[in-house]
Amino acid sequence: MGEDAPHHLGHRERLREKFADGLGAGLHDYELLELFLFNAIPRRDVKPLAKTLIAAFGDLGGVAAAPVDQLEEIKGVSRKVALDLKLLLAISGRMAREGVIGKPVVSSWSALVNYCRTAMQHARTEEFRVLFLDKKNRLIADEVLSKGTVDHTPVYPREVLKRALAHEASALILVHNHPSGDPTPSGADVTMTKALAEAAKPFDIVLHDHLVIGRETTASFRTLGLL
Repeated sequence: MGEDAPHHLGHRERLREKFADGLGAGLHDYELLELFLFNAIPRRDVKPLAKTLIAAFGDLGGVAAAPVDQLEEIKGVSRKVALDLKLLLAISGRMAREGVIGKPVVSSWSALVNYCRTAMQHARTEEFRVLFLDKKNRLIADEVLSKGTVDHTPVYPREVLKRALAHEASALILVHNHPSGDPTPSGADVTMTKALAEAAKPFDIVLHDHLVIGRETTASFRTLGLL
């Protein structure tokens, strides 16, 4: 590197070496984000931008999950950079899904919860997702059946059962998120879940659990004794 090379180029090499030593184990969130931004923004010091993004959206997951228009409001984030960050979210979600699809949920429960959290914990509005299982409790499909507001999403048991029959599913796991961050089930959540469990019985479809995804933790209806 010549004497006139910009300072940030030397910083980039040092950060890459630091990453290579522990494959990211010793790096801060903003440093990992810096590394990701190196390719998207090759000729600028991106450390300040990485710190700004973390401050604006909370953590790496929050940055990747942020809407494109909100990302573009940050000075230094172009359309290309915003879409690169969305690509990061898509890749992480796909990798998490690969860890559970086609596998029995009993033996891959932690991976399944991780997948749900990756997909939903940073959503700005409520989403209602259904995981469809076969007779061996293997995940055969998952679908977001509805999206709502910051504190409500409409759920219709008949639509859930319609999709379950289309997939020839033998069991279901319901999942939805609470954008407020608190995963405590609401009274409406409990009522809807019990109604769906009863509606599924004539079709020999079992409702295994209903997970509520919060910002830091996840609540399980089964664990809470609500199913």
